[in-house]
Amino acid sequence: MDMEHHVYFWLKDERDNEVDRGVFEMGIEALCLSPNIESSHWGAPAATTERSVTDHSFSYAISLKFDSMDRHDRYQESDLGHDVFIASFKDWWAKVVVMDVA
Repeated sequence: MDMEHHVYFWLKDERDNEVDRGVFEMGIEALCLSPNIESSHWGAPAATTERSVTDHSFSYAISLKFDSMDRHDRYQESDLGHDVFIASFKDWWAKVVVMDVA
């Protein structure tokens, strides 16, 4: 069974600058190279029309697709790229929201 892992990041104000954003983006690119991930997409909020149901407040979002729950679990529990990403950037974000879809 496929599943998707969506993560939204709000960078701390002191990290919300061009240089740090570039470093964070390189970190996301490295994270997406995990052999456990079937496909990935990431980006900043799209410039869509403001609506009451649309949240543009996050800094970045990643969407990762896994071909099985087992691959997702391996990514969460023993994936070196995932561990390095968290260790490198956990102090950079003010808030993180995860939404998993099966």
